[in-house]
Amino acid sequence: MTEEQVQPAAEETGELEEGVVEGEEIAAEERIGELEGALAQLQQQMEGEVAALKEQLAGAAAKYRALILATAPEVPEELVRGETPEEVEASFAAAREMVEKVRRQLEAKAQAQRVPAGAPARTPPDLGTLSPQKKIAYALSRQG
Repeated sequence: MTEEQVQPAAEETGELEEGVVEGEEIAAEERIGELEGALAQLQQQMEGEVAALKEQLAGAAAKYRALILATAPEVPEELVRGETPEEVEASFAAAREMVEKVRRQLEAKAQAQRVPAGAPARTPPDLGTLSPQKKIAYALSRQG
């Protein structure tokens, strides 16, 4: 081969190598695009699943709230809140504590204001503290 024949062959090889590199870059970019599309689709799918799980969790929390309120009718419904069962449990514990505190305060107040029912029992007067003259006057008043 002459030098004139080798040079065009080398140029062709260089062009081929550039074409191969460009082809690989295009293929890599296409693959990246495919992967990004798949990733976006998976993210949307996961967001949908997360939303569904949040709804299920809220439903479970509402059912749990109704159940514990049914077991403790003394606790006002307005005091028990929460989006998760743990939040409902903490709220219920705080509400129950508040109800117990109010109950103790009311019982203490009622005990302090308690008046015995009915009239006191009738007992004879204590004559030991009376003077002799008053004892005689008391005895005469009872006879007549």
